[in-house]
Amino acid sequence: MTHPRSRHVTPFALRAAAPVVLTVLALAACSTSADVPPTAPSARQTTATATPAAHLSGTLTVFAAASLTETFTQLGDRFMAAHPGLTVTFNFGGSSALAAQIVSGAPADVFAAASPATMRTVVDAGDDANEPEVFARNTLEIAVPPDNPAHITGLSDFTRPELTIALCAPEVPCGAAAQQVFTAAGLVPAPDTLEPDVKSALSKVELGEVDGALVYKTDVIAAAGRVRGIEFPEASGAVNDYPITVLTKATNSAAAAAFVELVRSPDGQQALAAAGFASH
Repeated sequence: MTHPRSRHVTPFALRAAAPVVLTVLALAACSTSADVPPTAPSARQTTATATPAAHLSGTLTVFAAASLTETFTQLGDRFMAAHPGLTVTFNFGGSSALAAQIVSGAPADVFAAASPATMRTVVDAGDDANEPEVFARNTLEIAVPPDNPAHITGLSDFTRPELTIALCAPEVPCGAAAQQVFTAAGLVPAPDTLEPDVKSALSKVELGEVDGALVYKTDVIAAAGRVRGIEFPEASGAVNDYPITVLTKATNSAAAAAFVELVRSPDGQQALAAAGFASH
């Protein structure tokens, strides 16, 4: 509504206008609130009355697949910086072993697995507070020493009996994915060691104990300079989805939900992409 310009008003004019003003005020008093449509609050008002963010404190315990070590550690540091009263602790390992620990009663607030199959163990036991959500994807890659002394070039080299090869155990996601690509390619590998998680398989290459290993693309990136990665086309047939959930027995459910939200946020997705994970 446009206001009239201000002007000088004489006492006479005020006396003359008084009856009119009284009449208008009386009419306004007779009108009901239903006659006046509600006005939406301004952006400033909305911001001022918004509920403040929850104060997070205590300890948050996150169980996560070994391949998430670098990225989740980074996100955990960022999360603690944003919430000074909070301490985040991680238990990284093979997803199947972590799932078994959770089902057995190990105290944890969040579980992030490297495959839906291992998450299913937790879901079937009723230990997931929310429906697990996929937040990233990962693919296999061959890891060899930087100078590649065995001259490995592709997946078929894992059948050479003279080579020393490391694979993940078949019950963990990286091992199940390896089995899948070998079966699809019609190859029978000859592994010399089956490791409990992908970081253990990677360390065999880093220490020069094996000629090659099947690990995730993200692990090769994390070990840049210490191993060399070799992509192979069959890897596209075994892409691992990574689900995450707040656990039923979480003792810090508010912090757990906030951490899951961080992982799924644009900032979290950017950190995962920088580590080599594909978006879900």
